[in-house]
Amino acid sequence: MPAEFHEIRFPLDVALGSTGGPARRTDIIALGSGREHRNSRWAASRRRYDAGLGIRTLDALHAVLAFFEERRGRLHGFRFHDRVDGKSCPPSATPSPTDIPVGTGDGATRVFQLAKTYGAGFAPVRRTIAKPVAGSVRVAVAGVAVPLGPDLACDHATGRLTFATAPPAGAAITAGFAFDVPVRFDTDELTIDLSAFEAGAVPHVPLVEILL
Repeated sequence: MPAEFHEIRFPLDVALGSTGGPARRTDIIALGSGREHRNSRWAASRRRYDAGLGIRTLDALHAVLAFFEERRGRLHGFRFHDRVDGKSCPPSATPSPTDIPVGTGDGATRVFQLAKTYGAGFAPVRRTIAKPVAGSVRVAVAGVAVPLGPDLACDHATGRLTFATAPPAGAAITAGFAFDVPVRFDTDELTIDLSAFEAGAVPHVPLVEILL
């Protein structure tokens, strides 16, 4: 069976209690002088989560087990909601169409990829957003909101914006949105110890981001 991506979200009540975040891979060579040479092996970070901490009841455990089985373990990808980093704005705010620069019009380009930028002063990081949440995307051209419809479409499976007419040259395209992280299970085996679960222990449910 070939791997696929299932456009379905991991159980939200469990996701809200998970732990995890971005991980990077950096090589550090210590010199005899005490100085260091540091080199980043990954251009982008990769998020890892443990959803086990979000499982509080047997019903939640059953839901995760069913979800795991339908994904065939590590085979199929799916959406995961990161409560800390799941919007174009801070978690407590509502996305607005001027949150983040997406691109600049040139009078010919009609397709733009949603992205989120981290930092501003030294070395900003631009992260491609491929799984926006349907109904959350807000877009503006030169500061004027453009609603989704005949003039603008958003592919919620890829994060691409398509304008019916190319934005004029020099016009700033901005967007605000909520988004999910594309992930897969990072194990082909779920070990469930009910005696430990009743005593307060939780199963280990590792998830890892898929870089699309």
